[in-house]
Amino acid sequence: MCRNIKQLYNFEPPATRGEVRAAALQFVRKLSGFNQPSAANAESFNCAVDEIAAASEKLLAKLKTNAPPKDRETERERQKERNRRRFGEKGTPSS
Repeated sequence: MCRNIKQLYNFEPPATRGEVRAAALQFVRKLSGFNQPSAANAESFNCAVDEIAAASEKLLAKLKTNAPPKDRETERERQKERNRRRFGEKGTPSS
């Protein structure tokens, strides 16, 4: 699950609240072991996602770098190329 969390810092355009929340959700899922919490755990689960998303937004706002922002499209193409090399042209693991 956690490998789906993408780097969100130093991109142009900056990460959206939706992207930050999605990363927080993946983190809470990994930490708790629940993909979907039971009704008894839903409030705690959702509260944790909200708190982690808020903390993540604060962190991203306070970080500083001298590096130029990364371009989302360039990074997406690099990821596609890595996947092609790793899994072949169809994007599936070879046997």
